[in-house]
Amino acid sequence: MNSEERRKLLGSFIRSHRERMKPDVVVRRRRTPGLRREELAARAGIGVTWCAWIEQGRDVGVSAETLARIAEALALTPAERAYLFELGGRRDPVEPLVSTIAVAPASVAALVMTLPVPAYGLDRLWNASCWNPAAEHLFAGWLGLNGERNLLRYTFLSPSARLLLPDWEQRARRVLAEFRADCVRLMDDPFLDSLTTDLRERSELFAHEWDSQSVSAREGGIRTFIHPSDGPLSFIQHTFSAMERPDHKLVALMPV
Repeated sequence: MNSEERRKLLGSFIRSHRERMKPDVVVRRRRTPGLRREELAARAGIGVTWCAWIEQGRDVGVSAETLARIAEALALTPAERAYLFELGGRRDPVEPLVSTIAVAPASVAALVMTLPVPAYGLDRLWNASCWNPAAEHLFAGWLGLNGERNLLRYTFLSPSARLLLPDWEQRARRVLAEFRADCVRLMDDPFLDSLTTDLRERSELFAHEWDSQSVSAREGGIRTFIHPSDGPLSFIQHTFSAMERPDHKLVALMPV
């Protein structure tokens, strides 16, 4: 979807919900269903012309604050509000920034514990939010009692990662390229900045790869390991996103 199509969808979405709203004053003869454009503009505290341009899909650069006012004026549900901001390409200013490791959605946690193969959940910054015993056994340096919860920090900084991953440098490059593609919506997240700044200072490889801006989709495929007690292992990796929390994902490793 290009930017023009996204703007048109945004405009039609706002117009559709405006026409569903009940007017403040009901009159017997009213040509426009729902709210008039002037009434929405007044509720949202924006200009009528500006409101018209947004509905027409013009390239006017709608700010997050304007979208928030429109969302409140239209009394959007949380799902509708999230869709509005997605179309507008902005981050909702009322969405809280979580500094700690987020709690895994119930669906992800349940599936992780049900699976007999190594499986774990990742939050928006790729901190492990849950894992099963098989994953803890495989990633003892990451998911153990004293392990590093963040996958990037573990991959780039932990000596055990270099021993576990026979193709460590290649895997580290891939993990970072996948993370960059995944975190594009978090570019104004101060905790993302803190994570990347710390890793740039502590890992020359991370700094080089971050500056090169390599981007890759998170794909499945063969993942090989050299486990300290089990020896060489091979798995096929599968990744799923939670419907109720798309910023969380479940990763499962199926033995080859």
